[in-house]
Amino acid sequence: MKFGVEFVPYRTIDALVALAKQVEGAGFEYVWVCDHYHNRYVHSVLARLALATKKVKLGPGVTNPYLVHPAVTAAAIATLDELSEGRAVLGISAGDPIFLSTVGVEARRPLTAVREAVHIMRELLAGKRVNFNGKTFVCRGARLRFKPSDKVPIYVGGRGARMLELAGSIADGVLINASHHDDLRECVHHIKRGAESAGRKLKDLDVVAYMATSIHTDIARARASARTVVAFVASSAPPSALERHDIAAADVERIRKKLRVGKIKDAAAAVTNRMIDAFSVCCKPTELVRHMEGLNELGITQIVIGSPIGPEPAKAIDSIAKILL
Repeated sequence: MKFGVEFVPYRTIDALVALAKQVEGAGFEYVWVCDHYHNRYVHSVLARLALATKKVKLGPGVTNPYLVHPAVTAAAIATLDELSEGRAVLGISAGDPIFLSTVGVEARRPLTAVREAVHIMRELLAGKRVNFNGKTFVCRGARLRFKPSDKVPIYVGGRGARMLELAGSIADGVLINASHHDDLRECVHHIKRGAESAGRKLKDLDVVAYMATSIHTDIARARASARTVVAFVASSAPPSALERHDIAAADVERIRKKLRVGKIKDAAAAVTNRMIDAFSVCCKPTELVRHMEGLNELGITQIVIGSPIGPEPAKAIDSIAKILL
């Protein structure tokens, strides 16, 4: 089993650098940085982390194809791979429709957009000139005017059945935005089906449980720290997950309404205890292993300790590393 950590770049660059060095020193293999326009710019952050580390793999987890053309993302990730001396990874999905809507962007044809974006980026990273006339993107003789690496693995993120099937069919890895074993089991089923439809096997993919995690000896503090992240996770949860965990659609819609108008604190306040149980791992350090048991049997090959990590991230990382690594 491989392990990674997710950073949300609302912290200062210096704070993120310190955490990245700590994560690397503790033995984690991946650092994923989320990409939302309202945080520090993901590729600037990744560049700084690349220069401050030596071993961990680094990449956006995840970017989207709507705010930036895939050709620009290909150039950015190729540059990161050069800066990091071959440690870049790339996570992409359709993005959060609520946040996209706040800047007037509609996430049209998400499956098509992600499929076309992956194709274009792979071609460009292979050093090819791209002529492509898709339903979402167009390239007319596009190419990178420097020699990129063609070894950057592309991960597709998702939770819905069709996106996960697409990921299984085209990606090098899959980032599953889920924390509960029952949700992960369903997601792996869809990934496997997508892989088999393309003549591939599940074992050929890096299947990542991207788990919202909050670790602290004080469970109340751990749960309180997870509320904001859970609000975002719940707002995009598929109906099957809501039904499985007996979460009312009306409760989730209340959160969505708050997020659409930027009232993030109010959205976090609307999160229910049931949502925290379903969409995050909040526990004492000594209880963490219990939440991770059995994931390998589900087909998970990497566990990402996702935001918020804990009320005190540096202490949480130390505790997690001692237990898991």
